[in-house]
Amino acid sequence: MLQVHPVPAFQDNYLWVLEANGRAAVVDPGDAAPIEAFLSERHLPLAAILATHHHADHVGGLLQLAQHWKCPVFGPRGEAITGLTQKLAEGDAIVVPGLDLPLSILDVPGHTRGHIAYTGDGVAFVGDTLFACGCGRLFEGTPAQMTSSLAKIARLPGHTRAYCAHEYTMSNIRFAETVEPGNAKLAARKTRDAARRARGEPTVPSTIAEELETNPFLRCEEPEVIASAERHAGHKLADAVAVFAEIRAWKNNF
Repeated sequence: MLQVHPVPAFQDNYLWVLEANGRAAVVDPGDAAPIEAFLSERHLPLAAILATHHHADHVGGLLQLAQHWKCPVFGPRGEAITGLTQKLAEGDAIVVPGLDLPLSILDVPGHTRGHIAYTGDGVAFVGDTLFACGCGRLFEGTPAQMTSSLAKIARLPGHTRAYCAHEYTMSNIRFAETVEPGNAKLAARKTRDAARRARGEPTVPSTIAEELETNPFLRCEEPEVIASAERHAGHKLADAVAVFAEIRAWKNNF
């Protein structure tokens, strides 16, 4: 039985530790120290490291962990990450060593050029592509790329739990309310997630079904989202990519 544990790091990161068969793997280890502490506390050996993209808060602890545990390191073929032992791209599939966990790879560029996601039975490790009620900034990619990447993730089964890498949910919800104030599912999500934060609990993972109902970046063909984006832009927008580009630029300065 797979268990997935959030290990907080930095200001708002989650480093995800996967546990099965008495072994662990870590997704996006931006810092080695909290991972080592977690493994020690639970008496778990580290069997594998998985990276989604090259940003330092996702790979900063990768080499230290790999050297200590002598374990394989998986990551995107399209990015320069020191220490990778197996480079992956869409169409590839792996079985996480020691955990017997099969995962398939999606190319999800937009936040970075070579960003990948790991998807399996009921789980998706999406890095900084999809956030709970939001999405990553476009540091290296284009609106068209990110729209396509989000669409790939959105096509996963609705019950799939999406494990993103940051606790941005409440600020994302505040923006989503501005874009789509008439969304009753969004209002219910705000109440539920605010209660989680008040208890000191993570708001993630969320499910794909929940994101489809409440995340404006997955709802760029909904009339209220289009209308809000066009009001903000001051003109008509040609298509869903243009709507996405407008609300992403809006969120950058929100």
